[in-house]
Amino acid sequence: MKTLGTIPHPQMLITIFMWNNRYLIKFEAGPYEQTFKIDATMASDPEAVKALVDDDFCGKVVQRFMDMNADFGTLLQKL
Repeated sequence: MKTLGTIPHPQMLITIFMWNNRYLIKFEAGPYEQTFKIDATMASDPEAVKALVDDDFCGKVVQRFMDMNADFGTLLQKL
């Protein structure tokens, strides 16, 4: 897996990778991560992939992290 770059964000680490003819956009926040895969034929270059990661999409990813945290907290309460 080759790291192509990062996208600055105040709440999470965003990294772009190339692997098996796919771009991977990986979001990490605390113990959680989300990865989105895009076939390399769908984007002209890594900059085109980075352009997809706009404020609206990042907001949805952050919300999903918050939901993951709530779900995990509920799970841990069962211990």
